[in-house]
Amino acid sequence: MWDNKREAALLDAVGDTRPVSQDTAAAAAMVLDVSTRSISAKLRKMGVEVEKAGPRARKFSEDQEAALVDFLGNNSGSFTYAEIAEAFAGGEFSSKQIQGKVLSLELTDAVKATPKKESVKTYSDEEEATFVAMAEAGKFLEDIAETLGKSLASVRGKALSLNRTQVLAEIPKQRESHAATKVDPIEALGDISGMTVAEIAEASGKTVRGVKTIITRRGLEASDYKAKAKKVA
Repeated sequence: MWDNKREAALLDAVGDTRPVSQDTAAAAAMVLDVSTRSISAKLRKMGVEVEKAGPRARKFSEDQEAALVDFLGNNSGSFTYAEIAEAFAGGEFSSKQIQGKVLSLELTDAVKATPKKESVKTYSDEEEATFVAMAEAGKFLEDIAETLGKSLASVRGKALSLNRTQVLAEIPKQRESHAATKVDPIEALGDISGMTVAEIAEASGKTVRGVKTIITRRGLEASDYKAKAKKVA
């Protein structure tokens, strides 16, 4: 039975790497005493990308497992999963395989946290202050866009963001409104690279799956999900 506490434990068990590998899902299944299929299904239902099951990955031998334990003990907190994969066993295992094994060994504290990608601010603090001041003064979106040198779509997206975080009580009006013209909810958000898929879904009124589909189709990128590169034939 999944409740909020077990869902939190599941997210903690699989870490921040996306998509979640089958090895990591299997290790989480051992920790939570459920099947790997149940783990994968639950993660997908929660909007977390999980690798599709493929050919069974190479397993660690007993000697390799012992060597990994020693490696972690001698270098506790010094390497990320990717760095361990590169340095351990001649690079025989991927970072996701290493993560899954470390999780099953319950030695995640010995791994250095992977630095999180910092989102790039598209509006400086000064620009945001000007935006808020003009919006509160009743200026139109076009006026704000012209003053800040931004596109109308960017300004509209920023207005939605500021409204969502309650910085703005209401979204500024657009001087030239075309009621018959539909506004693309994703495009209206402007630069979404600093937003998570869940935040984009909430702001646009779409489902997490719908947002991922749009990101993939348009070649966009969120802070925790990006379109996969197309394979060259």
